[in-house]
Amino acid sequence: MGHHKLQRFAENLTFPNLFQVGFEQLEKEGFALKGKWREQFGNDNPITLELGCGKGDYTIALARIHPERNYIGVDIKGARLWRGAKTSNEEQMHNVAFIRTRIELIDRFFAPGEVSEIWITFCDPQLKKPNKRLTSPRFLDTYSRFLAPGSTMHLKTDSQELYDYTLNEVLPTRNVEVIAATNDLYNCQLPTANCHLLSEAKLTQTFYERMFLAQGMPITYIQWKTN
Repeated sequence: MGHHKLQRFAENLTFPNLFQVGFEQLEKEGFALKGKWREQFGNDNPITLELGCGKGDYTIALARIHPERNYIGVDIKGARLWRGAKTSNEEQMHNVAFIRTRIELIDRFFAPGEVSEIWITFCDPQLKKPNKRLTSPRFLDTYSRFLAPGSTMHLKTDSQELYDYTLNEVLPTRNVEVIAATNDLYNCQLPTANCHLLSEAKLTQTFYERMFLAQGMPITYIQWKTN
């Protein structure tokens, strides 16, 4: 393991807004802030999750734009989370937190109704393993355990396959309302009157999004509401 990684892992332990809980601890003790996230943030503002947040640049960008909301980035890679946790602490951003865990376990961290929005941004499309896709019925069932009624979900991806799978195979089988969908976010395919529905998705870009756009790849986007 590289020296820089070891340094980052050590520094991660000092960040008050980065939570790392192993599976065995979750099994034995649960997660102390489950149902009590208002105590961490010091307010009752709505909570948004970014799943597979990587370095947390998108989580932090959204938190800067919307100080009236709380944002939590989730990823399994501690060396990546270090960047987001360090930046948010240096800037004293009180509406940002991070969780290091597998997304399969994310329902262990939140009580029913505690989250009101999820962003899934440029995740692995798992082309050969549909059950591992973060928009598969398996994962949507997991999210439903802690999402409030009427919550908003966003999928932003360069994968046409994941976009088609989510829009055409999964969402029609769920009790949801599709608000907006386009297979080319930056060349709006919606009627002009509805293009404002895509504005939130265009406000900021992830590292991978900027890279894909530079390569001329279209970015797909879906927004839907749970019932």
